[in-house]
Amino acid sequence: MATLSQSLSLCKPRRKRENIREQSQIHSVRVLSGIRNSVKSCSLGRCSVVGPVPAAKDVVVDDAVIREGKEKDRVLRVGVICGGPSAERGISLNSARSVIDHIQGDDLLVSCYYIDCNLNAYAISPAQVYSNTPADFDFKLESLAQGFRSLSDFAEHLAASVDIVFPVIHGRFGEDGGIQELLEKFNIPFVGTRSNECRQAFDKMLVEYDSSLELDRQGFITVPNFLVQGSHSTESELSKWFAKNHLDTNSGKVVVKPARAGSSIGVTVAYGVADSLKKANEIIIGGIDDRVLVEIFLEGGSEFTVIVLDIGSGHDGHPVALLPTEVEIQLHGNADMWEKDAIFNYRRKYLPTQQVAYHTPPRFPIEVIESIQEVASLVFQRLGLCDFARIDGWLLPSSVHISPASEKKLGRTQSGTIIFTDINLISGMEQTSFLFQQASKEVGFSHSNILRSIIQRACLRFPSLASYTSLSSFLPRRSKSKQLTETFPKTKDVHKVFVIFGGDTSERQVSLMSGTNVWLNLQAFDDLEVVPCLLAPTSGYSSKTNMDEKELDVKMKSIWTLPYSLVLRHTTEEVLAACIEAIDPDRAALTSELRNQVMNDLMEGLKKQSWFTGFDLADEPPIRYSVEQWVKLAKEVQATVFIAVHGGIGEDGTLQFLLEAEGVPYTGPGVKASKICMDKVATSLALNHLQLCCLEDLAVYVKALKECFLQIPSNSFSKAHGVIEMPSPPPELLIFEPFIETDEIIVSSNAVNGNANRLIWEGCSRWVEVTVGVIGKCGSMHSLTPSVTVKETGDILSLEEKFQGGTGINLTPPPSSIISEAALESCKQRIELIGNTLQLEGFSRIDAFVNVDSGEVLIIEVNTVPGMTPSTVLIHQALEEKPPMYPHRFFRTLLDLGSERFNRNI
Repeated sequence: MATLSQSLSLCKPRRKRENIREQSQIHSVRVLSGIRNSVKSCSLGRCSVVGPVPAAKDVVVDDAVIREGKEKDRVLRVGVICGGPSAERGISLNSARSVIDHIQGDDLLVSCYYIDCNLNAYAISPAQVYSNTPADFDFKLESLAQGFRSLSDFAEHLAASVDIVFPVIHGRFGEDGGIQELLEKFNIPFVGTRSNECRQAFDKMLVEYDSSLELDRQGFITVPNFLVQGSHSTESELSKWFAKNHLDTNSGKVVVKPARAGSSIGVTVAYGVADSLKKANEIIIGGIDDRVLVEIFLEGGSEFTVIVLDIGSGHDGHPVALLPTEVEIQLHGNADMWEKDAIFNYRRKYLPTQQVAYHTPPRFPIEVIESIQEVASLVFQRLGLCDFARIDGWLLPSSVHISPASEKKLGRTQSGTIIFTDINLISGMEQTSFLFQQASKEVGFSHSNILRSIIQRACLRFPSLASYTSLSSFLPRRSKSKQLTETFPKTKDVHKVFVIFGGDTSERQVSLMSGTNVWLNLQAFDDLEVVPCLLAPTSGYSSKTNMDEKELDVKMKSIWTLPYSLVLRHTTEEVLAACIEAIDPDRAALTSELRNQVMNDLMEGLKKQSWFTGFDLADEPPIRYSVEQWVKLAKEVQATVFIAVHGGIGEDGTLQFLLEAEGVPYTGPGVKASKICMDKVATSLALNHLQLCCLEDLAVYVKALKECFLQIPSNSFSKAHGVIEMPSPPPELLIFEPFIETDEIIVSSNAVNGNANRLIWEGCSRWVEVTVGVIGKCGSMHSLTPSVTVKETGDILSLEEKFQGGTGINLTPPPSSIISEAALESCKQRIELIGNTLQLEGFSRIDAFVNVDSGEVLIIEVNTVPGMTPSTVLIHQALEEKPPMYPHRFFRTLLDLGSERFNRNI
């Protein structure tokens, strides 16, 4: 069997090394319109433990002292801590992955740490950070990671091994002051707000640190709420609260949510006292929180969220609010018949869906936007927050009745009333999070620049870190002009790459996630100039089968080349809407005016910092092309196309055919292999989530298709299941297959019969389902290590388990207790034979059933453009190679294979 090194011919990226000392002396100046100093810093992550540093105290540091530091070229050691005991630990892992990807550099060394649900601490390798969910490695931490006997031992290790800690634990122990108190006890510098202020801001209803009462005392308008705490709250007490707030005790509409949980976990709508108590008890019994808030439902309001950055020095805070984002819930007639109580819940927050649209800046009057920014900055300041935070709130129309006591409070405008409801002390930092959306579009910060700026700001509070604050906040790279042809001068030093994603199929949202991830990873290489490109969604996928007719139809589709900020969206429809909005003169003028105002506010503080060298993204418009024009442009600038379009023309050979006709190199298999594999998987991705057991199930599904439902609610079929996302547009053809019985694999996380954090597998049928990537040149494909996917609920993978980071469990490699090493090698050999028989090249993913004794393989499907999201199993498999292939190298390898194939053929 060929090894990866034998199968591939790789080139190493050329890295530009800048004089850090020289850069650190440059004070920031205003960036002129159209000029872009952009960031490119990344070295592959490595977990490390290095020598001790003096303990630090949280005191003010004068900038003059900083500039006189004697050790300006020292490497800053950052400890990123993720995980935690809350249900948000999966999101925390995603945030940690994103932070590590974007802060790495020659001047900064990252170590990775993980806190499990029982508050046990571990030093983990970066490879584990790229797992899909903590459950991927929770059960094997003792053998894979360095454990600590206690949190005190962990803190002592941190004091000796890192200079500053960047906590990315969401929810309990991360935002409630827990980890901060531990770090303060051992005088360890950290990013973010201090422990006392965390407790005050995080707990929505804790009596001693009641943020609602605190906000009220500080002069802000708050939402009336009621605390349910186990048996301490009686029905009569809640009934009195309903009456006091003019709510019907039988039908009054309220929101029920955990008092100390984020990510909208457990948030639901209730009607009346009895329903409120029922849903509050479900949250308590489910272990989400033992305290639950009941709040008035803000009918008719508009939800928003805003990032606040502190750009001061030492303890001299200078909070500046970025432009807010409006969160719009969109209902679609019958498609949302079960969504009459639509709220911004966990699924809408973290899964791509057409049920939510985001508007940055919001569609509010300018006076309201400015008032939100002003009041948010005051909230940040008066609650004593540090470095950065995200603050959520509502704009209530003037017609909504507000208590007379609120008349003189902050947040009243002529257009409505501003109410702040939640404070997020460690905001989500996934690739397309609000932090990066607002920082890139409305300010000009790249991912790397904003994260490094936050770290630099935190360093200013600690005298032991004075010598590090001269590190550059980012490393400059080539400027980008407004015209694409000027963007890509024909030089020998820079290779052009177009990353294309989107399309019309039901997989278009996953395609956006894949394309965004590829684009961000390839930016790590200084010899590449990478442009994200959206294949714009239309009314539906073309049903034409004749290649000539289909080619003509496809050529008329639109492709947009996108500026940095417009990529950071959740759906292709949202990206397209942002493109159209960006070229609208009035909207563009308003956005530019507001953007310049925020940039000026930021520069007032940042210009005083020696480490800040400017914003690195210009405010540029997107450019629209027909497919034909775009292909010719790719040829003209000698670009390689990285195809991340799942399904449709991205996998059926159409796009490959158009590119080959013009001699444009591209990634993945060729036309013939793409067509063969696509014929076998023509059904939509959504059908992979569905198991029909009887005629009644089929009737429910057919009705959902006919009425164009976007979702089928949980447990609508005879067998228990979660929410099923439906294909949009509906498929023209369906494939029905027999259900293959495989052995259930369970990862136990509860101490039952001594099986805490252990695998449970009975092994009756001797068949398991695997997914495996193949990579290489045509005729010599190399099989990566297969992964066994564990279904957390039911028999079919949910959308969350398949594509959302922080959910689903993948075991890579399969444990030897399930499949022997000999059977695994036999499986890999058979997979390679299949790949070569199908004439695959570049990379693909094969899903199959495998016999655990013999390695016999039954193919389910072949994906020629597999998912490449941050949580893709292909990354887990690449990290099992010797040596490990981290995401940057993995995607560069796939790109090089496409370019090299073209070079061989000319």
